[in-house]
Amino acid sequence: MAALLQPDMRSARLALALDSGAISLPTEGRIAVFRPRSGDDLSDLPKDRVTVITGFRPDHDWFTARGYACATAVEGAFAAALVCLPRAKAEARALLAAACAALPHGAPVVVDGQKTDGVDAVYKDLRGRVAVSEAMAKAHGKIFSFPAGNALTDWAGTVAEVEGFVTAPGVFSADGPDRGSALLAAALPAKFPSRVVDLGAGWGYLSRHILTRAGVKELHLVEAELAALDCARQNVTDDRAQFHWADATTWQVPHLAGSVVCNPPFHTGRDADPALGLAFLRAAAKMLAPDGSLWVVWNRHLPYDPALRALFREIEDVGGDGAFRVTRASYPVRR
Repeated sequence: MAALLQPDMRSARLALALDSGAISLPTEGRIAVFRPRSGDDLSDLPKDRVTVITGFRPDHDWFTARGYACATAVEGAFAAALVCLPRAKAEARALLAAACAALPHGAPVVVDGQKTDGVDAVYKDLRGRVAVSEAMAKAHGKIFSFPAGNALTDWAGTVAEVEGFVTAPGVFSADGPDRGSALLAAALPAKFPSRVVDLGAGWGYLSRHILTRAGVKELHLVEAELAALDCARQNVTDDRAQFHWADATTWQVPHLAGSVVCNPPFHTGRDADPALGLAFLRAAAKMLAPDGSLWVVWNRHLPYDPALRALFREIEDVGGDGAFRVTRASYPVRR
């Protein structure tokens, strides 16, 4: 699920910068907009020239539904770029390098971001490398530009190998397995039903563990972030694995599953959002067979107990520690 900016934050900065002449865009040619989020208002840009570039499926679908051309990677020539800064520093740098690589030398790269997403640090880092414009501050963020060139080639995103797994900049837990997933992996049963879903599979850590258990004939990896799913394709090479680039909260399983394994996210941007994890729980319940089970790890402070008890007939804690609970929820309630 995508994090919504407060209404018109990005639009307010972009409109001010364009109207004041602080930032100018070429009158012709395509404009690449990297990583805007669902709810972002791009109406200050000529829609027929904009291509939204994002690998996050909910954002991709949101802009597609509103008539924007969308792509998961740079394709063809562009005359300018707008980079909407993400939270992760490594991903932000990779996007800026990708924007430069997509443009002719000297073409404008516009950078927009919230202070909470590190725009000040990015601006400071860029000042030592490129001829960056003065930053305009508005709506708790900043916008500025610089000419494309070769100065950021060392910022280009590269995959890394961590504990035998391939990861990429910006994916969840890129530095290695997170504590919750490790606890869930340790609590998984010795045998699974034949059809299993890894909901929000990330780069495939849990999937690899699932495939070591007896009984599994079909494993569906469902992941909204394409960069993570591409890593999972390298990390999970078993023929039983099927990969789905999809919003886990809306994806429909081809056939009801015997088990769902899930470490649901609970943040949108920097803010905790229990509704996101609850949407994962509801989606899992719908894709399970009547006698199926959900294996889920969650932070103890999250209010998931009432939802789990409303969605399943049997609830049992099967692992965890002081910060996390690992729960098996069985027999989904059919309404």
